Amino acid sequence: MLNLVFLGPPGAGKGTISRILSGELNIPALSTGDIFRDEIASETDLGKKVQKIVSSGALVDDETVAQIVKHRISKSDCQNGFILDGYPRTIPQAEKLEQMSKETGKKINAVVNLNVAEEELVKRISGRRKCQKCGNLFNVNTIQEHKGLTHCPECKEKLIQRDDDKPEIVLDRLKVYEKQTKPLLKFYSDKNILITVNGEGPVEQVAARTKSKILETADKK
Repeated sequence: MLNLVFLGPPGAGKGTISRILSGELNIPALSTGDIFRDEIASETDLGKKVQKIVSSGALVDDETVAQIVKHRISKSDCQNGFILDGYPRTIPQAEKLEQMSKETGKKINAVVNLNVAEEELVKRISGRRKCQKCGNLFNVNTIQEHKGLTHCPECKEKLIQRDDDKPEIVLDRLKVYEKQTKPLLKFYSDKNILITVNGEGPVEQVAARTKSKILETADKK
């Protein structure tokens, strides 16, 4: 059983790499955003609670997030493991995850930290462009075939840069990561389950080296 957590700053590629490895390892990749949306769409009691909180403009509290994550990892498709992308984000959330892991018998085997230089992170995120009509995403800085794009190849609509992808906002987001989430690296390093992977280079190479390190660590357990 592989129960994994993916860490890394905004733009490190957690979502992309976790989706690739989800298919290769045959375990679901779970982001808190997707879990929230599924609960809301299913109109569960937890989903209704989250909908109410989100609609009010407030942040979902740690206890509610923990309940939702616990409910999700208890489902049958997680019997062989899972990848948590975007959770935990803080030490209190990590402590909640430890508690629920004990309650569900699903101990976290490894925590993957995708390490990417700040300059590269800003380049990646600030290069994102979104189609106003279909929502397709492009990166004019890092993907060769996207360079020079100003309009969506499918819809012909103008591509826009979201406010939170602008360089000055990206730097603010990185500061929040440094303060709130980076302390998790020591938290998990002290437990001897942290794996740091070079997150730079072609996606296929990053995914391959991440998978190799995960399996190498799992074999030693």
